[in-house]
Amino acid sequence: MTTEAPGAPGAPESSEASPAAAPAPGRIVLLTASHRVAPGLLSWPAWQTLRGADRVLCADAQHPQLPYLYEAGVTVEHDVPTADELVAFCAGGRTVVVLPTGASGEGDARLTDGLARLAGSNRVQMPDLELLPGSYDLPGARLLDLVDVMDRIRRECPWSSRQTHEGLAKYGIEEAYELVEAIEAGDRTELREELGDVLLQVVFHARIAQEATGEEEDGEAGDGPFSIDDVAATLIDKLIHRHPHVFGDETAETPADVKAHWLRTKAIEKQRDSVTEGIPLTQPALALAAKLASRVRSGGLDVAPPAGDGGIGYELLALAARAEAAGVDPETALRAASRAYRDAIVAAEKAGAQ
Repeated sequence: MTTEAPGAPGAPESSEASPAAAPAPGRIVLLTASHRVAPGLLSWPAWQTLRGADRVLCADAQHPQLPYLYEAGVTVEHDVPTADELVAFCAGGRTVVVLPTGASGEGDARLTDGLARLAGSNRVQMPDLELLPGSYDLPGARLLDLVDVMDRIRRECPWSSRQTHEGLAKYGIEEAYELVEAIEAGDRTELREELGDVLLQVVFHARIAQEATGEEEDGEAGDGPFSIDDVAATLIDKLIHRHPHVFGDETAETPADVKAHWLRTKAIEKQRDSVTEGIPLTQPALALAAKLASRVRSGGLDVAPPAGDGGIGYELLALAARAEAAGVDPETALRAASRAYRDAIVAAEKAGAQ
């Protein structure tokens, strides 16, 4: 049995020509990465796409990812073609990866605008356009931006560059009070803003502290500089040490157990001669009185508030001690009562005007 070639005498002729297969459109992948994550720490899908791409483009020859791409054997072109040239290259199923440039990560505007123009014209078969995140921000990543912004403000702002710890002290008090007011008002929008204002005080003071000079006589850091990282490190160590039921072998079943751990470890750390040490005497008088009463009770002491000469100050002191013993914060209670008094005043004013 013989088989005749197509077109030879006796071979059956096809009634219709076979349609040509449409070329695959290809892919253009815009690879994004967070500038708050160390360069080179890309996701596995990102590395797979980079290694398998037909071309990798980046208009910025100083892009922070480039050394790591070169080390991985990825060839990167810095002469980015036009949108028309890129679409033509992708025809046939090729993949092109584009690394966006600039702080915004938006990439080459000429290229992105050109691709948008071609896609809207309906004149060409567009490749698949994909956005591939190579890395994501970790929780707290925006704090790094805050540190950068504060650093620049400290250098370039005529007012901020002259501030000192002492000059900013009053703002810390004001912002703390505004935060408490937002909490008591139940305004979450205001709470978010006031938390930021308090955080600003921390970052601002830490930035000023970086410029400090001086050492203790024994050569140890005394009035020397420290940074926001040192502040965070000190806080982390303190939190871990004071939560042995979380980071150690201790157990705590109730809030009272947690408070007992906290007081015990704090006492060991501070080695204080008096339970009154560490209480700021500049805080509001009612809060100060309640704090002293709290220290007396937690220290197991039997010291009654002095009666004095019966003046109003001693009466307020005794009242604050009673409130603390009953589990009531006298400062908060008096503010709540004062707000009610304010509302009554406003209502009386409106009634009088009518």
